[in-house]
Amino acid sequence: MIDRLYSESHGSGPNLVLWHGWGMNLRVFDPLIEHLAAHFRVTTVDLPGHGRSPELMTKDFEAVLPTLISELPDDCTLAGWSLGGMLALRAAELAPERVRALILLHSTPKFVATPDWSYGIASTVLDQFAHALEVAQQQTVSNFLDLQVRGSRDADRLLQQLRESLQVHGHARASALAAGLELLRSADLRATARRIDLSALLISGQYDRVTPPGAAHAMAGLMRHAQLEELPRTGHAGFLSQAEDVAERCIRWWQARVCVPVSA
Repeated sequence: MIDRLYSESHGSGPNLVLWHGWGMNLRVFDPLIEHLAAHFRVTTVDLPGHGRSPELMTKDFEAVLPTLISELPDDCTLAGWSLGGMLALRAAELAPERVRALILLHSTPKFVATPDWSYGIASTVLDQFAHALEVAQQQTVSNFLDLQVRGSRDADRLLQQLRESLQVHGHARASALAAGLELLRSADLRATARRIDLSALLISGQYDRVTPPGAAHAMAGLMRHAQLEELPRTGHAGFLSQAEDVAERCIRWWQARVCVPVSA
């Protein structure tokens, strides 16, 4: 067990919790919060070892899910970006009594490509990434930030926003980065996706180089109550480049699908 995670809350209304992606922190959601806080009580969380949250005590990232889940408000909509989306998908399976609905932003059930899953990256690429992280942590994270914004219309501005989020609020620690990479390497949540019996909104980017849109399309096919929306001309951080549009999509979906039974 680790100490309480750092979080911030804004607005009032139904609970919406946001979990960020690998190597980042809760500041990346600031542009989105501006448009969501009028409709929800939005809580953003620094994942363990990221930003201002305590460092991980284990390299098994999934081992911290009980802590993440224990801090969720009851009956919340849980949203996750990339790695945060994978954790959110697993949390929804483990704690359906706490999670009312899911929003998965540029996420995937399986990060690494295999013969039966063509929507991921080669395992050798991840191996190279892990090695680079050991010898040049800051440069490796910087390179990953660059990859996230490729394909976006305003890539330079988005890259600056991501970098400022880390500078202002804090970088992830080495143990958290290594644990996150190991989860990306090993996690296969396709069976989890099939078991989820909640309303889910999946948002993907047309030019996402990290989690290609094919992954979101495939995941939507696995889930019982998934709604898929693809953002045109966006990379892996569409909620930054199109914050108002993404927020409006989330609000419309929530009003139509979460306020009524999923079978409606």
